[in-house]
Amino acid sequence: DTLKGKKAIIYFYPRDNTPTCTTEACDFRDNLEMFNDLDVAVYGISGDSKKKHQNFIEKHGLNFDLLVDEDFKLAKETGVYQLKKSFGKESMGIVRTTFIIDEQGKVLDVIEKVKVKTQIEELKNILG
Repeated sequence: DTLKGKKAIIYFYPRDNTPTCTTEACDFRDNLEMFNDLDVAVYGISGDSKKKHQNFIEKHGLNFDLLVDEDFKLAKETGVYQLKKSFGKESMGIVRTTFIIDEQGKVLDVIEKVKVKTQIEELKNILG
């Protein structure tokens, strides 16, 4: 209900303060003014605690909200909690995925297997 009346980008990412997740968060930070001009809110979600999120926000000067999903309930409901392979090991975790939500709270588009380097450009194209 908080999102109603405004478009939103909700991006799921694996973990605070890891190299790729930090790059992704800083890209959103650096482009937030553009998203604000498009009247689009930005939210990041991971399984990290509120305290870890707060440290991540302060360390990198993030200017948008990070949401807590410690039990991965939302990640599971949206299908982004999956079996992943990293350095030859398999484990369950969040697969980097971005949802674009319209003013009515409906999913407008989904970017799966996000490429952090090109994500902002891709979002600009989707949002017009």
